Amino acid sequence: MRQLYAFLLATGFSGAVSAQAYQPDFDPGKLKGPASGPANEVMVLGSPHLSYFPQTFDPATLRGLEDRLAAWRPDMISIETLSGTQCDHVRRYPGRYKDTVETYCWDPAPARAATGLDVPAATAQAEQLLASWPANPSASQRRRLAALFLAGGERASATVQWLRLPQAERRAGDGLDDKLVELLDKLKDRRDESYLIAARLAARLGHEQVFAMDDHTADRMVADEKAWGEAIMKAWNNPASNKRRAAGDAIKTKLGTPEEVLAAYRAYNAPEEMRLAHQGDWGAALEEPSPQRFGRQYVGYWETRNLRMAGNIRDAMTPRPGSRMLVVVGASHKGYLEAYLHRMHDVRVVDTAPVLK
Repeated sequence: MRQLYAFLLATGFSGAVSAQAYQPDFDPGKLKGPASGPANEVMVLGSPHLSYFPQTFDPATLRGLEDRLAAWRPDMISIETLSGTQCDHVRRYPGRYKDTVETYCWDPAPARAATGLDVPAATAQAEQLLASWPANPSASQRRRLAALFLAGGERASATVQWLRLPQAERRAGDGLDDKLVELLDKLKDRRDESYLIAARLAARLGHEQVFAMDDHTADRMVADEKAWGEAIMKAWNNPASNKRRAAGDAIKTKLGTPEEVLAAYRAYNAPEEMRLAHQGDWGAALEEPSPQRFGRQYVGYWETRNLRMAGNIRDAMTPRPGSRMLVVVGASHKGYLEAYLHRMHDVRVVDTAPVLK
C-alpha cells in the first residue's frame, strides 16, 4: 500500500487522494452565537402536499395540528411557494424558465388591473405600509394591504389579511374589486398547506403576512426531456422508493380525525422518512448510469434549490434577531433545510417531535 501511495504521488495523483481525504476545519454550525440574548429558532414542519389528499379529506381535521403549532408561538411563518418578486424575475427569461412560470407562478394581471400597480411597485408600497403599520389597523387598511399583496404576487399573504378581516368587511374596496374578492374567498379554503395551515395559523397568531421562501432559479430547460425523464424514473424504481410510497398511501387512508392527521404528520417528520427519501431518490439518482449523468444533474438542481430556500429563510429572519420561524414545506425538503440551517451561526433548529406529541 505504501508503494502504491508513493507511485500515486510520483505520477501526479496526489490531488485526487488529498481531495478525498481533506475535511474542512471551519464548521459554522459549531460556532453558535451570540453568547447572550434570545436565539433565532427555526422549526421545519415537513408536510405532505394537501392537494394530493383524497377529496373526502376534511380540512377541519387540521385544527389539532394547528393548535400544537400555535402553542409553539412562532413569530414568523415561511411557506414553499415562489415570491412574487422571483416570479417577476423569471418571467423575464422565458428561454430558461417558461415551464417554471407556467407551473409555479400565478399571473397577477387581475390585481394589476384593479390597483394599477406592477409587481415592483406593489411590493414597494406593501413594504412602506407595513413599516408604519398601526397596532389596530382599520378594515380599509387591511383591504388595501391585501390588494397590494395580490398585485405583488403574494397570494398567501393577501389571504392572511383577508382572514383577519371580520366577515362583514370581506368585500370590495380599497383596491379590491369583485374578481379579487372572489379569488380571496377561494384561496382561504384552497387545498394547500400554505393556506390551510400557514395562512390560517398566521392570522390566528396576529401575523400580517407569511414569507415565500421557495426558489426555482436552478431550473433549466432539458434538451432531451424524454431521456432525462426515463433515466430518473428508472433510478427511482427501487425498494426504498416503493416502501416510502406504500407508507404514504397507507397514511392517506387514515385521515378522518385530528388525531389521525397528527399521526400522519409525526410520520412525515420522523427521521426514517428522510432516510427513505434519500435512499430512494437522490442517493439512487447519484448512481444513475446514463452517459449524460442525468441523475447527478438532478441532484445538483435539488441541492441548489434547497440551499437557496435555506438562504431565503435566513434572510427573512435577519431583520428580527431572536425570533422564531416556522417553516411549512414539503416533507422531502425537511432534512436538507434542517441540515443547511443548522450550519448557520445564529440559527437553532428545533425538533418537531415534542411539538407534535
